[in-house]
Amino acid sequence: MTWQLTRQGRGFMRRPPLRNSFYLVPALVLLGALVYFSVFYTMWLSTHEWDGFGPNPLFVGADNYAKVFGDAVYWKSVLNVAGFLLLILLQMAYGLLMAVALHGRVVLGVVYRIALFVPVVLAPAVMAPAFREIFSPDGQFNQALEAVGLGALRHAWLADPDTAIFAIAVIAIWSGTGFSFILYYAALTQVDPRVFEAARVDGAGRLRTLWSITIPLMSRTHLTYLVLGTIATIKLFDIPQIITGGGPANSTQFPATYIYRAGVVNFNAGYGAAMTVVMVVICLILAVAQLRLGTRAERNGF
Repeated sequence: MTWQLTRQGRGFMRRPPLRNSFYLVPALVLLGALVYFSVFYTMWLSTHEWDGFGPNPLFVGADNYAKVFGDAVYWKSVLNVAGFLLLILLQMAYGLLMAVALHGRVVLGVVYRIALFVPVVLAPAVMAPAFREIFSPDGQFNQALEAVGLGALRHAWLADPDTAIFAIAVIAIWSGTGFSFILYYAALTQVDPRVFEAARVDGAGRLRTLWSITIPLMSRTHLTYLVLGTIATIKLFDIPQIITGGGPANSTQFPATYIYRAGVVNFNAGYGAAMTVVMVVICLILAVAQLRLGTRAERNGF
C-alpha cells in the first residue's frame, strides 16, 4: 500500500490513497438508508394526515404542528422529562457514594456490586409486575408504612394522578443507578491509590477527600453519565408504558409513550411524526448545551 505525505504546519501527516475511502461507502449507504432517510421521511410525514395504512396521505401543511403546540398532554409529557432529568443528579450522587464505599477491600463486596448492577440488566417486563404489586393498595410498600407506624399514609400510589409519577421516578432511580455506580467504580479503579494515601497523610478525612479529591477527579465521568442519562431519559418508554400505560389521567405520559399512542394506538401517524420532529428539535438544543458544557470542561482542564 502506498502512502502520500502531506505537509501540515511543521510536520508531516500520512494520508491514505483515495481508493481506501471506498471502504466507507457501505457504512455510509447503510447509515443514510436507516437514519437520514427515516429523519426526512418523518419530517415529510409530519405535514400529512395519515392513518398509517391508506394509500394516499392527505397534505395538511403545518396543521399537525399547530396541534402539537396546543396539546397540553404533550407538553405535560415534556415537563415530565424535564423533571426526570433532575433524577440524573440523584443517580449520579448515589452511584458515586456506593462506588466510593465499595472501592477497596469490603466484606462481600462482590455481592454488593452485583446487587447494585442487577436492576440495569433486568427487562422492564420482568420488573413491572413486581412494582405494580409493591405499590398496590395492599402491596408491600403500604405494609412497610404500617409496620413503622405510618399507616395513615397508605395510598393507591399508581392509581392516583398526583402520586403515580413519583412511583415511576422511584422505579427509574432503582433501575438506573447501577449504571452510574459501574461508571464511577470503573473510574475509581483508574485513580492512583497514592493520591488518596497522600490525602490521608495530610489529615484529610473521608468527607474532605470525597469533596476535594474524588469528585473533581470524576469530572469526565460526571459529564459522560450526564450525557448518557439525558439520552435515556428523553427516550424513556418501557417503564411508564408497561407499568401505568401513561395513566392515570395522562399523569405519567412521556414523549415516547404519547407519540406511540398517537401514531400506533390512535392511527394518527402524521401527528405522531410532528411530535417527533418537535422532540428532535428539543434534543438538538440539549445536545448543543451539553457540547458547550463539555468544551468548557476541556478548556478548563477537567
